[in-house]
Amino acid sequence: MSERIFIGVAWPYANGPLHIGHIAGAYLPADIFARYHRVRKNEVLMVSGSDQHGTPITITAEQEGKTPNEVAAYYHKQFLASWQKLGISFDLFTTTETPNHTEVVHDVFLTLLKEGYLYKDTVSQPFCPRCQRFLPDRYVEGTCPYCEFPETRGDQCDRCGKPLNPAELKDPRCRICGTTPEFKNSEHFFLKLSTFQGKLSGWVSQQSQWRPNVYNLTNRYLKEGLKDRAITRDINWGVTVPVKGFENKRIYVWFEAVIGYLSATKEWAKSIGDDGKWRSFWQGEAKNYYFIGKDNIPFHTIIWPAMLMGYDSSLKLPHDVPANEFLTIEGRKLSTSRNWAVWLPDYLSRYDPDPLRYLLSIKMPETGDTDFTWREFFRRNNDELVATYGNLVNRVLTFVYRQFDGCVPQHGALDEYDNNFIDNSKKTIEDVGKFLERCEFKQAIMRAMLLAQETNQYLEKKSPWKVIKEDRQTAANSLYVAIAAISCLKIALYPFLPFSSQKVHEFLGYNGNVQDDGWQPKVPPSGQKLKLPEPLFTKLDEKLAEEENSRLGHRS
Repeated sequence: MSERIFIGVAWPYANGPLHIGHIAGAYLPADIFARYHRVRKNEVLMVSGSDQHGTPITITAEQEGKTPNEVAAYYHKQFLASWQKLGISFDLFTTTETPNHTEVVHDVFLTLLKEGYLYKDTVSQPFCPRCQRFLPDRYVEGTCPYCEFPETRGDQCDRCGKPLNPAELKDPRCRICGTTPEFKNSEHFFLKLSTFQGKLSGWVSQQSQWRPNVYNLTNRYLKEGLKDRAITRDINWGVTVPVKGFENKRIYVWFEAVIGYLSATKEWAKSIGDDGKWRSFWQGEAKNYYFIGKDNIPFHTIIWPAMLMGYDSSLKLPHDVPANEFLTIEGRKLSTSRNWAVWLPDYLSRYDPDPLRYLLSIKMPETGDTDFTWREFFRRNNDELVATYGNLVNRVLTFVYRQFDGCVPQHGALDEYDNNFIDNSKKTIEDVGKFLERCEFKQAIMRAMLLAQETNQYLEKKSPWKVIKEDRQTAANSLYVAIAAISCLKIALYPFLPFSSQKVHEFLGYNGNVQDDGWQPKVPPSGQKLKLPEPLFTKLDEKLAEEENSRLGHRS
């Protein structure tokens, strides 16, 4: 029986290019999950978009002498190009600047206000006497009062993950000019988050499918007690506040960005000509997954569920929030300001997408931070993709193409080892599927690559290239078994390596897309015409690692 799967993916700030930390943290696991469920013939909707209203955009705009809209539009276009090249298969990647998004945000805001979950209060806000303006959270930096991190933003500490208000920072300063801000009163709307303490605690206690890091962090916040949070701020860029007297304020980006999951679904429904279709993913028999980095966990396990509870209790709460930990680069924390990052457009200008997808899958930071090094990238590409998997496909299919008139060989009676090996190949697909169902991506790709290793060992034992000289039928049998394994590999590896899996699909003589065959073993019949294969992957000079490392920390 097919399932309905909604996949919401973190909305990247449109103030700079994507880097591989973004990809490992949210976008690649989401795409793997979506591709798997599409192959399973489940109904999948994967949405996200450019977050165009955050203060990172206004800061970049001021630094570059542009309007926030110009900055956001430029990077949104770049995001779309990167998704296509890397194979991140969104059903819709929109922006927070659409009229549809504003309409949905206003509806949620006004409904929560009507239901009594929003209230006004006067708060002390940082005001820069030199810049002569109120400072939004990210315009303020200082020292974290909890862990003493000296470069903490006014909304959250990157080191300990604590949500903050600018007033809580020690030694606060204006990020633009460095001046110590004054604090002045300003009226804002607050979300009564504390009202949902009991409901959220009861709901969270039932989420046994969550990863330990997600469950434990969420419970930590709940045990500490939820505090009401301001949802408007003094800024002139963002979604307007639909209340008289608040014309010069905007809705806080953390509040409106999560509503983007709902607004994007409604936009998608309109785009397919079925305005009510959004309901099947939010009110029907569906499972909703949110792929994010660990710094966004409380927004998706506490704040967004609370907003949904208050707005419309019939809407689906998150089924799972498989948040990843962080990816470090060459042993150091990724830093965009210091250019200590591997930028995705830069990578894609020099290398193919599947090698990066492979490394980030097998190194995915699911339960702890993991480290990316260029040396490992080149080694895994050459030793695992080229030598183990690519060489297997190339030597088997090339040999068969030349020795059996370009067709899958006709097999005779298979021995026990042959039959067991075909069964094992088919079971690999089943095993990989079980891991993917649980969002265990590292285990899934390791299981798939194990089949590639085992197939090489099988061929080493059977040696069809030698046996064919004395016993053509026995050689044909073992080559048929190897082709059966390769056919299973292209299915099991498709969610991770879509480009190379499509090539193998075509090498095996199939038309159409690899995902059309479904999540099941499909062995090409004897006599099926093959396509002369080409190398799946390119061997890379490992000396290039030094060249790539030299780019880190330097502006081009």
